[in-house]
Parts: sequence; C-alpha cells; structure tokens
Amino acid sequence: MDVDVDGSRGGDPGGDRAPGAGRSGDEGLGLRERKKRLTYQAVSDAAIAMFLERGFDRVSVAEVAAAAGVSKPTLFRYFPAKEDLALHRFADHEDESARVVAARAATESPLDALRRNFLDGLARRDPVTGLCDVPEVLAYQRMLYAAPSLVARMASYRSRSEAALAAALGDRLRDRLAAGQINAVLNILALENWRRMDAGERADQVYGEAVEAAGLAFVQLRDGLGGCG
Repeated sequence: MDVDVDGSRGGDPGGDRAPGAGRSGDEGLGLRERKKRLTYQAVSDAAIAMFLERGFDRVSVAEVAAAAGVSKPTLFRYFPAKEDLALHRFADHEDESARVVAARAATESPLDALRRNFLDGLARRDPVTGLCDVPEVLAYQRMLYAAPSLVARMASYRSRSEAALAAALGDRLRDRLAAGQINAVLNILALENWRRMDAGERADQVYGEAVEAAGLAFVQLRDGLGGCG
C-alpha cells in the first residue's frame, strides 16, 4: 500500500503548481512559487479535512474550492481530478523503488537495496510500509479504502511504480516480470501491516513480526528471481 501523509507532489499538467509543493522547506523558491505552494497546501489541507470528516464521495470539488478560497478552475490547475486531491501524497512514492535501485552501491544487488529500504521504513514506522499506528494516518488510509474510485486510482499509481522499477532494472522482459513480483510483495507486506494496525494492534508490538515477514518475502523473491537477487 503506497501511502504517505506528509504531503508531496500532485498533478501539474500546465506548470501552474509550485515546484516542490507539499515538501518541507522553502529554500530557493521565489515569491510567486511560495504563493503557489501555499495555495496548493491550502487546497490539499481543506480537501483532506473534508474527506476525513464526511467521506470522499460526499464532498464535491466545488465545496473544496470554496473552503480553500479558490475557484474551481484554479483548483483543477493544481489537482487535475478530484481523486488527486486525496492521492497526491502517493506521488513521491511512485518511483521510490526505482530510485532505491538506481542509487544503490555497485556491490549491492537490487533486491538487497529494496530489502534494506523496506526494513528502514519499518524501523521509522513509515506509513508506506503499513506499520504506522498514528490515528491520523489510520483515518486517512480508511478513507482511501472506503472509496472505490480511490482504490481504482491507486492501482494506476502501482502500475506506474512497477514500470519505473522495471526501467531501473533494465526494462527487459525478465526485468518487467521481476518488477511485477517485487511490487506485489511490497504491497502485500504493507497491506498486511496496515490491516493489523486497523484492527487495533500497536506498531511497536507488530514490528518484530513485520521484520520477519519481510525477511521471508525477500528470501522467496531471491529464490524465485535468481539473477535479480
């Protein structure tokens, strides 16, 4: 399950959204870019608050625009679709696996790099691993899974993530097959962790089992993928 709650990139089809909008730090941004970033964040905050309170399907784009103090055309320049208002926080994770593989040391295999990254996420209780029991994070994730249109849109994020990872591996047929298997395993691990958090278990209590499950998963991947391990 690819989810982050810290705010990150969204759609920017016309270049009207501030570069780095939703990321921490204003260093290097001019006044115009800062204003864009503030608008982007205001719209995002208003949308998420309303979705959490009433449910994604019960809030209109017009209501979000009004709450954020912008027009609908302005809102759509920042977020091309209603679903992007809820899911833009996934965007920085779309190519995370690909970036991990590309940035690994020459002596480290792709699977070892991805395993290290996932274990580090578990240790940090990164929401993308599912092992996060912060109430606000759990509420956000429940909101996502309650809306069919958001579930469908998340599948497109995973598809792009898989394509990016395949390209980082070499983009041969075997690389595309490997990327599909790796992404499936990461999603299953995260979903299992999230389900346990959603059932009321605590992240600290589940951590050891989550690490063990990740270890087993990557051993199975290595056994099955051979040359990519």
